[in-house]
Formats: sequence, C-alpha cells, structure tokens
Amino acid sequence: MKLTRLTCIALLAGPGVWAQSIAGLWDATLTQNGRQIPFKIEFSGSGSSVKGWFFNGDAKEMSNQGSFANGTLRLNFDGYAAVLNLKLNKGALDGVYVTRTRSMPIHAVRSEKHPAPSSQAPNIDGLWVLEGVKSSKGEKAWSLIVKQNGTEVSGAILRVDGDTGTLTGRYQDGKFVLSHFSGARPSLLVITPQADGTLMLDLNGQHEGEGVIAYRPEVARAKGLPEPTDPNQHTGVKDPSKPFAFSYPDLAGKIVSDTDDRFRGKVVLIDISGSWCPNCHDEAPFLEEIYEKYHSKGLEIVALSFEEEEELQNPTRLRAFIKEYGLTYTVLLGGETGSAKEKLAQAENWDAWPTTFFVGRDGLVKSVHAGFTSPGSGELYQRDRREFINTVERLLSEDQTSRK
Repeated sequence: MKLTRLTCIALLAGPGVWAQSIAGLWDATLTQNGRQIPFKIEFSGSGSSVKGWFFNGDAKEMSNQGSFANGTLRLNFDGYAAVLNLKLNKGALDGVYVTRTRSMPIHAVRSEKHPAPSSQAPNIDGLWVLEGVKSSKGEKAWSLIVKQNGTEVSGAILRVDGDTGTLTGRYQDGKFVLSHFSGARPSLLVITPQADGTLMLDLNGQHEGEGVIAYRPEVARAKGLPEPTDPNQHTGVKDPSKPFAFSYPDLAGKIVSDTDDRFRGKVVLIDISGSWCPNCHDEAPFLEEIYEKYHSKGLEIVALSFEEEEELQNPTRLRAFIKEYGLTYTVLLGGETGSAKEKLAQAENWDAWPTTFFVGRDGLVKSVHAGFTSPGSGELYQRDRREFINTVERLLSEDQTSRK
C-alpha cells in the first residue's frame, strides 16, 4: 500500500488526529420555532487557526476568530455579533448559535451525497408572483425567483424590503424543499406544485394551509391580481421642497450634518441602515462599489445606522460590519432602532430596512428606493443595481446649483 506523507504523519500521531478533525463540509440543521432548517457549513484549519463559514448562494459568511480544542468548537461571527459553540461527539457536532437576541440549537453531521429522487421534478424555473401574503407593510403580493437544474433548485422570495437570501434545495416526495442560513434570517420554504400549474407555498410554517399561491406573472395579470409593491414608489418625503436633514455622530463622536460643506453641491445617497439587518448586509458592498466609482465625480454616501442600545454604547458589530465590507463612505450612529420613525420625520411611509434617499445637487430628495435585493433574486437583483446606477448617473449629470 502506498502511503502519502499526510497519512504517515497521521498514523504516527495516532487515531485521535482523524477523530478530532472537523475540516470539510457538514450538513447542519438549525431549530427555530420547533422547525428544523437544513443548511451547509464548512470548516478548515484546527486549534486557534480554525475557521468556518456559512453559505448564501455562492457567497460565504466567514468567521472572524475561533478555536477548536478537546472536541469543543467556538467561532465568532462579528458581523452579526454572534458565536457558534459546538461539541464534537461520536462524529456529530451539537450546540448553539447565539446572537444578542436569541439562541438557536445546531446539529451537524459530515456531508454526504444525497440519493437521486425517484421521480422527475416538474419545471418551476423562472419568475412567479405570490398572492395571499400577509405583510405589515401593506403589500398584497411578493415575487418568487427560482433557478432550477433538474431536481436542484435555488432562489429567493422578494418583498419590498429585500429578499430572503439565496434559498437552496431539491425536489423530494412531490415537493421542493429549500432552506437558507448564513448567520441571519434562517428560512425554510416548501413549494408544492399544483395540477393547475400554480404553486402552493409554506414559508417557515407561517402560511401553511392559508392559501399562499404562486402564479406566473402573465397569469396573475390576466386574473387581475395585485402586483408586488414597486420599491421606488413605496416611500417618499412629506415636503419635496425641503432638504432631507440629518445631524448625527460618526463612530469617533464627531457630529456630521447635511449642511456641512463637504455635501454642498454633491449628489448624496442617505441610506437608512443597521448592522443587524440582513438586507443591509446585501446592500453595503454595492454602495461601496458605486461610491468608489462615482465619489470623484461628486457622489457622497451617508449611512444612518440605527442600532440596539447595547450596540450604540459599544458599536463592535457595526465596526465589524464596516470592516467586513471595506466601507469608506460615511457611517453615522442614528440612534436606537425604535427611535428611527420619530427621527426620520421627513420620510413618508418609511418602514423598510434599508431605504435609500437619493438627494440631488440642490439638496432635495429626487427619489427613494425601499429595500435591497441579494444575488438570490437573479434578474431582479440586476434590475435594482441598474436602477441605482442610472439614478446616480442622472443626478450627477445635472447642473450644480446651490443648496436650498
């Protein structure tokens, strides 16, 4: 038998080397509200050099620091102020994922190839409109975006505030079962194709048996059903003739205001955000991308970050958020999340995290975009990107005038 160098080292070191290794891909489940949500997690390294990451489609949510010793794993995910604590026992990992607001049980085993389903999956690829949704934001419909390859599927549900992140799964027992967990917003979606060509949906058990049905867009229009809310029409300002005022401290304690000289004659994107908000994590790297491209042409971006009281006293998660995405645009501490409605008094029908106000060179709000999508929304994600860029370029091309 030919032995590799790694095999020889392991044999000399003893059987405990393999037993204590957690490197590789694992199939995990998270328990939330009595339901098990499957997801993938992967590890590399060992000891104080161990790392782990969740998946959001092709993107990875990496741990920041951690350790694995004596069968106990601890990984910090600073971007969500969360800690993963797991214990290796008889080939399985068990423990909890803890954030500031909740603790979720985790169980994981080494990933194995799943057997092929016994029946061929029906085609659900493409765009769908969900009718019968329950929304606190007044929405009557959502979008469902599906990408299918045989029995494998991925996609997202898109609401006015953003989407679920990339859900992934497969066809089994007459249903498509998709799920998602990347350190935030755990989701389980069960899609049951119907004989009439529609889909019956159950998202996190909230709509089971309640008649949430997905139609192809052309069918929904023919039936006269409501369309998903336009994110460019959802929120506005009460008086478009007045500047959108802000005055808040940055993380060094310096007060930054809309009347500061650096914003005079500039196009300014005012982003209502929070480091706790998954859709804000989706938007932040894109905002940095357009800031780098257009800052020299007169673009400024200001994020008003509303956080919990504990985070405001010591913004460790917000600092990690800024570091993770390499943000160089201005980030200000807007206050507690519960105070946002009162402080954003100029906004009309504001209720989506994030929301971006596009301010022209004259200091007045020209448009507002509610929410932001992730790559899981496919073409609708590309649409949002194009609309943002087109709006920024249009505002930058306008003649510079004095701020009112």
